Amino acid sequence: MENVEIAEVLKEVADLLEIQDANPFRIRAFRNAVRTVEAQTVPLRRMVDDGETLTALPAIGKGVAGYIEELIATGGLEMLEELHDEIPASLIEFMRLPGLGPKKARKLWNELGVDSIEALKAAAEAGEVAVLEGFGVKTQDRILSGIERLTSTEQRFRLSEVDELLPPLLDHMRAAPGLTRLEVAGSYRRRRETIGDIDLLALGDDAGAISRWLVEHPSVVSVIGAGGTRTSITLRSGLQVDLRIVPAASWGAALVYFTGSKEHNIKLRQRALDRELRISEYGVFPAEASEEDESGERGVASVGEPVAGATEEDVYASVGLPWIPPELRTDRGEIAAAEAGELPELIRREDLKGDLQMHSTWSDGRDSIEEMLGACVDRGYEYFAITDHSKALAMVEGLDAEKLGRQWAEIDEVEARHPEIRILRSLEVDILKDGSLDLEDEWLERLDLVVVSIHSFFGLEAAEQTDRVLRALRHPQVDILAHPTGRILNRRPPIDMDVDEVLKTAAELGVAVELNAHPNRLDLRDTHLIRAKELGAKVVISTDAHRTGELDLIRYGVEQARRAWLTPADVINTRPLEEFLAELRGSRSA
Repeated sequence: MENVEIAEVLKEVADLLEIQDANPFRIRAFRNAVRTVEAQTVPLRRMVDDGETLTALPAIGKGVAGYIEELIATGGLEMLEELHDEIPASLIEFMRLPGLGPKKARKLWNELGVDSIEALKAAAEAGEVAVLEGFGVKTQDRILSGIERLTSTEQRFRLSEVDELLPPLLDHMRAAPGLTRLEVAGSYRRRRETIGDIDLLALGDDAGAISRWLVEHPSVVSVIGAGGTRTSITLRSGLQVDLRIVPAASWGAALVYFTGSKEHNIKLRQRALDRELRISEYGVFPAEASEEDESGERGVASVGEPVAGATEEDVYASVGLPWIPPELRTDRGEIAAAEAGELPELIRREDLKGDLQMHSTWSDGRDSIEEMLGACVDRGYEYFAITDHSKALAMVEGLDAEKLGRQWAEIDEVEARHPEIRILRSLEVDILKDGSLDLEDEWLERLDLVVVSIHSFFGLEAAEQTDRVLRALRHPQVDILAHPTGRILNRRPPIDMDVDEVLKTAAELGVAVELNAHPNRLDLRDTHLIRAKELGAKVVISTDAHRTGELDLIRYGVEQARRAWLTPADVINTRPLEEFLAELRGSRSA
């Protein structure tokens, strides 16, 4: 069992305990353990196999360590089964809907007897939810729209989840008899923010043996189909993996075909037809029109030997194009740009000079300012910003002016010991309901960097939400709007606001918009980033790290930026320190 699967089970236990109204300290123990497990880079199963003590990890007590060991040994948890006997697991689905926390989920179950999304939808459509104390018509409407979103989308995994689930499978497959090459294609290779399933390409002498090797992986729970050169299985996590075994002569063509996107491939095939060629997963072939079918349509048939197919570069070259990076294969003009020699030099991780959002033990971070500094130095940064929460977030002990002053005294001490990097005094300042900021102006003026964001009142109407954000942006001290839409992938939809108007205003005022690199957020999305570039808005990429290890999440932000065609010039924290500060000060004085 992988860390991401263990974390999901512990999260489910915490959710069910909260619905059960259990001891809050017990609930917190599981939630803290989830954060620890998610942050571990070493698989816990390996630690257990090596005889290491899990209680040595932060926030892992003896009881939780025992549950983790039970999960690793058996793949299940007796405690969770007991909770399922008392509380329908479907109530956890309720908590994915806007406006529904554990108490309201339990109230719906207790008072209306609803124990499934379908039953909740029926009750809401009948108006039974609105009359419950603490709900009302607006909550009922939000529940119905949330159910529509939830049921209209297929199960998708966050990219980071797949990044954890895949390596053990790939390690297993690389030991398959006769395997000479293995590659993951599909939306995973294009680095989409969520993944539906995995397309796995293999090259080898014995297709049957390679297929059987996949089926025999210990995490496989069902075989959808197996035989010949195609096999499909489902892993214990629910992730489907489709394996194709292709010959060497077709490797590049298959990689292009199965990487997609569908829209990119259609344009590529049309370009081939214009040159009397036909591209398929098997190669690039000379083509000629075939006989008319019963409907009078004329198709295209491959004739003769392939002219390309062994490498992706050859496939693209056969239609007069250079190789196109997988992140750009979305039919957003990449083929025309490639033909004109105008593909962008996409941003890379090493282009970034600093990280502009992270948290320390002064609020809800797990590591000290000095520990975060050391981790930033290790990553080659010239500067970084400490952006603990402002006082509105009392649950994480956000900073008021007095506490902020004490934090600055610590920053002075830390900076004196570490002249090799600049600490930017900052704060993640809450945008309050009316658009005002959660810190007095005299303190805002003293910050090196003012980062503002929304953490409350997600359900405001679009016009009110938009006005709220615009008012915050117009404050003369604001530098960055963090995670602008507030979404959490697979858990919380974006707030309802006019994103285009927000981006226009940010561009006019010189306020930067953040691409939050945390894989649970990836906010802004790629299409918003493309629009930000069109409007001339400044962009920063930050991790929102709450511990040192999370600084490596910056790669997800870089991948999202690449999907949006961003270059180093489009992202201002690629600038050296003095140039970066001059750009910030220029926007403040504009």
